[in-house]
Amino acid sequence: MIDIYTERRDLMVSQLKKAGFELDTPKASFYLWIKTPKGFSSAQIATRLLEKGVVITPGNGFGEPGEGYFRIALTQKKERLEEAMQRIKTVQF
Repeated sequence: MIDIYTERRDLMVSQLKKAGFELDTPKASFYLWIKTPKGFSSAQIATRLLEKGVVITPGNGFGEPGEGYFRIALTQKKERLEEAMQRIKTVQF
């Protein structure tokens, strides 16, 4: 299981960074916390991605400290995460 989640994490971290997002690589989690692009709230990011068929969790759902971030779960198969990443790349921020 560790190898599976490591592969998913590395894939998404790499692709999100290439797409211009700012995030740290977690050491022991199956979630990624990504900074929202400047000028966007976490709810706005969630709405834009939902319009493309990608469900993420806005950081504000975790209280005030979560605002400015959104969360992606790595619980889907690699192929599904790759599909989500392709959709994310089509959104203009």
